[in-house]
Amino acid sequence: MKIAFKTTHYGLLLTALTLLICLPISAQEEPPSFWSQVRYGGGLGLSFGNGFFGGTIAPSAIYQFDDQFALGVGTTFTYNSQKNRYNTTIVGGSLIGLYNVIPEIQLSTELEALNVSRSYDAGLGIANDLYWYPALFFGAGFRAGNFTAGIRYDVLYDEEKSIYANPWLPFVRVYF
Repeated sequence: MKIAFKTTHYGLLLTALTLLICLPISAQEEPPSFWSQVRYGGGLGLSFGNGFFGGTIAPSAIYQFDDQFALGVGTTFTYNSQKNRYNTTIVGGSLIGLYNVIPEIQLSTELEALNVSRSYDAGLGIANDLYWYPALFFGAGFRAGNFTAGIRYDVLYDEEKSIYANPWLPFVRVYF
């Protein structure tokens, strides 16, 4: 009886080892860390000439959920002035959503809220405005790697309050 027990014991052990060796071994992949999915970018602008100066800094960051969808936030600071005519300070932020239909075509939605402080010559003296201006952009662009160029449209455009000359705006985005 002891011999049968040993044979059964060794048989079970041999079967278990064979199953462990023959079955495919799959290691679980660790999900990527939050920060490895964050991409940084933004915009810089500078213009001057004939008594005019304008400068913008607009950093942003997006979280890349997958190859197609990203969501992020941005901030904006702009200062413009024309000697003896006007000056404007604009501070704000935005929420941005990006969707790559195919790797080369990117659709975007951006909700922007800007605090505008401007002072200008109204003909009879200096006028001052302080107000919030919302913008809601829908855009489409051509994407090549980290670079996207396209056009966007502000559906909330107000000719008197907008800081933009018209609702159609070209854009360039770079995210690393």
